Amino acid sequence: MLLQDKVVLVTGAGGGLGAGIARVCAREGAKVVVADVRGDAAMDVAAQLDGATGVACDLRDDAALDGLVAATVSAYGRIDGLVNNAGANFAKPFLETTQQDWEWVVSLDLRAVFFLTQKVCRQMLAQGSGGSVVNISSVHSQSCLPGAGPYDAAKWGVVGMGKSMAVELAPQGIRVNAISPGLLNTQIWQDLQNAAPSPAACLDYWQQNIPIGRVIEPEEIGELAAFLLCDRSTSITGANMFADGGMTSQLVSREPYAAKAIDGR
Repeated sequence: MLLQDKVVLVTGAGGGLGAGIARVCAREGAKVVVADVRGDAAMDVAAQLDGATGVACDLRDDAALDGLVAATVSAYGRIDGLVNNAGANFAKPFLETTQQDWEWVVSLDLRAVFFLTQKVCRQMLAQGSGGSVVNISSVHSQSCLPGAGPYDAAKWGVVGMGKSMAVELAPQGIRVNAISPGLLNTQIWQDLQNAAPSPAACLDYWQQNIPIGRVIEPEEIGELAAFLLCDRSTSITGANMFADGGMTSQLVSREPYAAKAIDGR
């Protein structure tokens, strides 16, 4: 197993992507701390995993961050891996976005990532055996959509500050990487289908515009996270890995018609 006897803290793991990541880490042998602002959800997910612990935590609260680190160390004696998954989605026209909107998104999607990582890395340094941090960014770290300004800023920021952390902490054996997922089979996907004229039309559109022809399951991101957390990936740090089914590699949306071949000679 990739993570045998390692202690891994996963934020936003009370459901969706975070729960998928937690499940894979537990399956690979890790002792998992399932953290979520929804305490009951965190406990429910932890109860389904062998040897896991659920912790209620509002990541916007600095004292709560200290408490999360302390709870993890109290439960398992150490921290070997951190997955910064918790985040707030956002869509609102740029000219209507308020300061409160900005602070709400950035405080969770960027600020909390920075300071929880700082606290966890201090613990890792005290242990003296290194560690691995995986930050969940987004395809928004390369390409954007209208109305996602604060979200885009945060997800780009997660990648940039992660590279800085990776370079600084490499001599101490701590690695920091990012994963940028595409469209996931989580509540966001359900919301997209519910907002479309019909679920079938929504499904057809996205199948046409994701090269692999489907949305991605949370556990698929969990597999990549587990690899980055494990000792088989010790040469990888400062990376941003796109797990998007080819979405960001496609130049434009696919044509809604069959074009003739272009010879070019």
